[in-house]
Amino acid sequence: MLVVPESAIAGLMTPQAAYDAVEAVFAAMARGDARNFPVVREALGFEDALYGFKGGFDASALTLGLKAGGYWPNNQKHGLINHQSTVFLFDPDTGRVKAAVGGNLLTALRTAAAAAVSVSHLAPQGAKVLGMIGAGHQSAFQMRAVARVRGFDRVLGWNPHPEMLGRLADTAAELGLPFEAVDLDRLGAEADVIVSITSSFGPLLMDGHVKGPTHIAAMGTDTKGKQELDPALVARARVFTDEVAQAISIGESQHAIAAGLIAEGDITQIGAVLTGDHPGRGDAEVTIFDGTGVGLQDLAVAAAVVRLAEEQGIAQKVEI
Repeated sequence: MLVVPESAIAGLMTPQAAYDAVEAVFAAMARGDARNFPVVREALGFEDALYGFKGGFDASALTLGLKAGGYWPNNQKHGLINHQSTVFLFDPDTGRVKAAVGGNLLTALRTAAAAAVSVSHLAPQGAKVLGMIGAGHQSAFQMRAVARVRGFDRVLGWNPHPEMLGRLADTAAELGLPFEAVDLDRLGAEADVIVSITSSFGPLLMDGHVKGPTHIAAMGTDTKGKQELDPALVARARVFTDEVAQAISIGESQHAIAAGLIAEGDITQIGAVLTGDHPGRGDAEVTIFDGTGVGLQDLAVAAAVVRLAEEQGIAQKVEI
């Protein structure tokens, strides 16, 4: 078995490699070559932790495995980040374990890459203003990733806790982009692309906020009950997702579905745009990518980093 520790990931995995891996696996899903297995997600009743498994098999890339881990909200006392995970890859020919890969940075990179894929393929032509809703740890990864695929000239930001907006300002400065903290009315009216990445359990961006041609990458809702967008906004948009089954059960679409505003058939896998089986944005004024996060994303980036580690002689071999 090969081991690629968390400490080695930053020196191996690039945003472009993550983008390529996620784009390829979305297309494989749309072709029917790759499938996710049912997600297991449980509250432990200990340390307020959520623990679970996401797995799948990509027959086109021969990638089989799972990500194990979850969310430990009290990890600050241990000097650790709250999200902890490890990816395990298996040989699809034999079932033997092939690799164990640190999953924390990979999760951040694959989530940002998914948003970037949606922005690349669905944002309005000539999009110049990026709106960021949320200023947590993941927000910096999101901003860097989407800025790589579109030539934004400024960034607008809003966060439920304004004292955290310095992270967005610093990331924008790193990218050479002017940043301004604004209210949601102005962000929705001026931004051509909006990335929402919060842990909210109630709508933040309302239908009336969003004016003109806009693409929204809704990346924060990945659990039943979480919500960032007004269901009426989802209802008037053309909605895309990583996986429809997750979008309607744990994604942003769950609320519009529950309200009877949209049906499952109104949601399209983004992979269908990548394969040319769906026109994408078309004449829609608003598009939404409901990014729920699927196991195949984790496996794709983990497989890519294992290849890079082998090429560079960094992967550690362990006999089991």
